[in-house]
Parts: sequence; structure tokens; C-alpha cells
Amino acid sequence: MKLQDLLKWVQEFAPVEYHEEYDNVGLLVKGEEFLTGILVSLDCTEEVIEEAIQKKCNAVIAHHPILFKGIKRIIGANYIERALLKAIRNNISIIALHTNLDNVHYGVNAELCRRLNIQNPQILQPKTKLLCKLYTYVPASHHEHVSNALFAAGAGNIGNYSECSFTTEGLGTFKANDQANPFVGQIGKRHTEPERKLEVVFPAYLQTEILQALRNSHPYEEIAYEVIELQNSYQMVGSGMIGNLPEPKEVMDLLQNVKNSLSIPMLRYTAPIKHKVQRVAVCGGAGFFLLKDAIKAGADVFITADIKYHDFFEADGKILLVDAGHFETEQFTKDLLAHEIQKKFPTFAVLISNTNTNPVNYL
Repeated sequence: MKLQDLLKWVQEFAPVEYHEEYDNVGLLVKGEEFLTGILVSLDCTEEVIEEAIQKKCNAVIAHHPILFKGIKRIIGANYIERALLKAIRNNISIIALHTNLDNVHYGVNAELCRRLNIQNPQILQPKTKLLCKLYTYVPASHHEHVSNALFAAGAGNIGNYSECSFTTEGLGTFKANDQANPFVGQIGKRHTEPERKLEVVFPAYLQTEILQALRNSHPYEEIAYEVIELQNSYQMVGSGMIGNLPEPKEVMDLLQNVKNSLSIPMLRYTAPIKHKVQRVAVCGGAGFFLLKDAIKAGADVFITADIKYHDFFEADGKILLVDAGHFETEQFTKDLLAHEIQKKFPTFAVLISNTNTNPVNYL
């Protein structure tokens, strides 16, 4: 398998355009073009690179990017530089899927919901300005052909539905000058053609591909179309998730279940405000910024990590706020990634790292 095949899958599974502005995702170190094996880890450390070498894997996919802040030299002065040097010397590629994987609806938080048995999870804070709509005008004879081309390029997906569009019948007019090569009609004469106005929604990052598909499939020499940015929330992309437990659960039973399901040695949490809870919001990693969204969405509990002392006061008797640990709430991300890569490339070696990269110890 080629490195480009893996990068293409990354773009299909968790498009890099969905990462947060502060983040650094995608291909961070380029090694050999032909892959011998993929090692999946939560973090990319020197020990993980060494494990990849031992297991003959020349690509490492990690959730957390090894290159996060600016770096001015690579001389082995710290763990980042040592990991990079070892990867470069051994032609190992490093790929990061961080907040782009956090933000897709089947990513980090969906896996956390699955582990905690949270049913029918939805994005807690959907993103906006990620969708566009294309309007174009197609002769009736080519409507199906153009529609199929746009769908194949990624247009027309809304939630759990694909090939979504809207069509209205009408008449288009045009007059070709003597420099034109019209598909229908005659030079110098106004022509009226039965046309259909075709409307499709698409992710903004696919605009180049969508317009190329339109040009390649449309029969007209000059194609009339409009692209507008939508203000709609994109319900399939965003931060955190919220859903319901199968039935109301006593608070201490829920907390114990979180500890057991995530193999957590300790939890930090605010005083319970209800005897039983059912609606639960989650955000793997540092998700305190979603507290107001969780309260607004009617969550009884919000499970996340990296909550500061004074931040716990913000629960303010409105919600049970739980800090389950950064590593602990994201640890199963590597299982998710390995499963999805193996599903895409069933005959290729995809291994889950055995290296414990959690920098935090508990006594």
C-alpha cells in the first residue's frame, strides 16, 4: 500500500479541514512511499517510534500531533526532537488525526459514548459555515448524468441520507454569438431550452471537486451556476456529544460505571444534584469550554477532562461535572482508528501500539 492511499483514507474519514485553527493535523513527517505496516497510537513519542521500528511499521498514526507548537531546531534536546529524529532516520511517516477526529460524528466522542453505553448520541456544539449550496441549470436530457456526477464528488449528503437534491422545471434562454459552439440552438438566434434547476448541498472544503464534476458532466459550453455559503449548523461535525443512558441511573452507579468502563483509578466530580441521571454529555480530552452547551442541552452529567479547580464552581448546581482524565477519555481512539483502517485495508498490517503514553501516574 502507498502512503498516498492512507492519506486519501484520512481525508475521507476525518477531513483535515475540520480541525481547529490552533491544531496541526495530517502528514507531519514523510517517510517511505510504500508502507510496510501501520502502528496506531494515542501519542507519538520516542518509545512509540521505537516500537514501530521493532514491528517493521513505517507509518505511525497518532491522535495527538507530535508537532504542535513552532520548532526552530531538531537536535534531540527534548522528547519531541528525539522522536522526530528517530522517525526521519528510519523513514517513518507520522500522521496526526486530532481535532478533526474529535469533530466528526463517528470519531473520538462517539467511541466514548459507545464505551459508556450512551444511546443515540448527537453533536453537542455543531459547527457553522462548513456547508455550501450549489444551484445550477441543466437541460432536462442531462439532469440525471449531472446529478450522478455531483453525488459521486460528495454533494447531496445530509445526515444519514445521501443523493439529496431539489429540482424545479423551467425554461432557459440564450443566444450564441459567432464565437460560440452551442450544445443546442443556432448561432445568432435566441434559443429556449427546457431546463431543470438543480440544487445540492455540499461540504465547503469539497468545492473544487464539486465544480470540477459539474464542468466534466454538464453539456453546455458556458455553465450557469451559483455557490452560496450556508449559515446552517452542520449536525455531523462539531464538538462533544450528548445522548441518553438506556434508563435513569443512580449517580454513584454511573460514576462507578465510568471508572470501570474507562479503567480509571480516580474521578473528580462536583456534588450530585439529582439522585438519578440519564442525559449525559461527553467530550474526550479538554472539553470544559462546552459546559454551557451541555447545560443548555439539558444534560444531567457532563464528562470531560482537564478541569481546573475554579472551573468546577461553574457547574453551579445545574449539572454534575465529571473530570475523567485526558488520556482516559481518549485512550480508545487508537482502537477506533485501527478498526477503521483495517476495515478499509483488510489485507494490510495495522497494529495497535502497546506503549503506554499516559504521562500521568496515580498513587
